[in-house]
Amino acid sequence: MATFRRFLEDHPASFIVTVAEIRGSTPREEGAVMAVSANRTCGTIGGGQLEYIAIDHARRLLKGHDAPLRLDIALGPEIGQCCGGRAVLAFEITDDGTVESLLTSLAEKAASYPSVYIFGGGHVGAALAAALAPLPFKTSVIETRPDMDGPLPETVELRLSPMPEAEVARMPAGSAAVILTHDHALDFLIATEALKRDDLAYCGMIGSKTKRATFFNHARREGLSETALSRLTMPIGAGVADKRPAVIAALVASELIHVISAAKAGTLPAERAKT
Repeated sequence: MATFRRFLEDHPASFIVTVAEIRGSTPREEGAVMAVSANRTCGTIGGGQLEYIAIDHARRLLKGHDAPLRLDIALGPEIGQCCGGRAVLAFEITDDGTVESLLTSLAEKAASYPSVYIFGGGHVGAALAAALAPLPFKTSVIETRPDMDGPLPETVELRLSPMPEAEVARMPAGSAAVILTHDHALDFLIATEALKRDDLAYCGMIGSKTKRATFFNHARREGLSETALSRLTMPIGAGVADKRPAVIAALVASELIHVISAAKAGTLPAERAKT
């Protein structure tokens, strides 16, 4: 929302383009939106020839041409796309009403995003926060240290807490916990609290097979069941040898998109632990 707000403040003479209807296969869903000014755009309705047509049409409208405010476009060979569906695009000139309506709609949509809590703001935590910033998540970084390894994106909240494990109880149902603090004992405390809950979409912890085995021994002594332990993804971002923070962050972002989408759809598998 902040990106659109800044764009519309900087480009008050713009058109808002919305995917009003879809039929069949289309690049974006109904409600996808972009803003078009005389020389800039913000957002996307799917790219490709469909978007080029939308931009060109919006700029014709900005120049005062007599053109319709809705386009029904077949996504076929005639425009160089092979999606096979149709998209109806709606065009609105920006004024106080349309801007406020757009920003309200974007804020409501953002409020429904699932929450991701990154426990630890070190190199991997900062990289993960940057990777998640443009994605449909409400992302928070929980840290004990006031000095971070780098600035966080403006859309990511920083929470300083002397007891990060206590933050787990405040997480809404359906949230994700990604645990990668500077302290293995603290990681274990946070993971234990997270695995006591059965309503989180994801609980992942950074580490090795040795750390995993050590944590499982600890967790069993703490009384966690095998069912609870099956909810742990560890190590996170597994599958490649490259351990650079940005690579781990990209892999974890993919895991979160897959698992949270499956949880929202009700298709999350019972067994999520990694060996």
